[in-house]
Amino acid sequence: MDKNLFDCVIIVDWSAASAPSPSKPSADAIWTCRADARGEQTQYHRTRAQAEAYLRGQINGAQTQGARLLMGCDFPFAYPRGFAHALTGQADARAVWRFLQGVITDSDSNANNRFDVANDINARFGIGPFWGRPAGRDAPHLPARKTVDYSALPFAERRAIDRAIPSAQPVWKLYTTGSVGSQALMGLPMISRLSGLNGVSVWPFDESLTDVVLAEVYPSILAKAVAREVALSRAIKDAVQVQLLARAMLRQPPDVWAQMLALPYPDAREEGWILGAGFADVLEAAL
Repeated sequence: MDKNLFDCVIIVDWSAASAPSPSKPSADAIWTCRADARGEQTQYHRTRAQAEAYLRGQINGAQTQGARLLMGCDFPFAYPRGFAHALTGQADARAVWRFLQGVITDSDSNANNRFDVANDINARFGIGPFWGRPAGRDAPHLPARKTVDYSALPFAERRAIDRAIPSAQPVWKLYTTGSVGSQALMGLPMISRLSGLNGVSVWPFDESLTDVVLAEVYPSILAKAVAREVALSRAIKDAVQVQLLARAMLRQPPDVWAQMLALPYPDAREEGWILGAGFADVLEAAL
């Protein structure tokens, strides 16, 4: 077997911005890094539409070439166990992806309705699970701060993987620093579309993986290495972390991939998992 399980790894640092990112490459925007045997290519994308078009092109290119591609995105792919059923009647993350694809609007200029969608979902449960919004925004069912009593809801505040990684933010947080909830609302419709393409699978939700695999990643598992590189290069952190994680994952041999791709626990098929969690030392050693 080849040294590497994947011929190409693409890591995506996502954004829920409501307007195009600055023309000059900036932090808190969408960054991607493609790593393969020829080297690494880091790119800056001003809008989600541009980024999705790029990712579709990469999938098409890999399939045309018969290459094995891993595409990792840094937002939650699912919610705590019980949410999918409470929202859609199906205990299936894909049902949530399809639901969000149907209700989220996202223009070519990044204008979107994520706070309205969260407000409407919260209205089904009273108050919560989502929280966080801009000051002055009219959203009667969406509290500005975390005031939600999760014990009164049929699902938890955090997924098992979020409890395993203390620095991970809750999937319900929509505003201010670390608002991964907004990134998920704006990213899961894309995952729904990309996973519907022929020959594309999603880990750990699919039992059998294809040559093109989508997965949730968390570049901060390489925080120490990223901090060292940023201090040396003065580069934008977002750009550095996608590059280092793409490089580290590309270099892993099949036996390590067998461990990382093993189902971490039964509920992972419903609430997801971060690929590479628990393997930080192994990944960093490959840099």
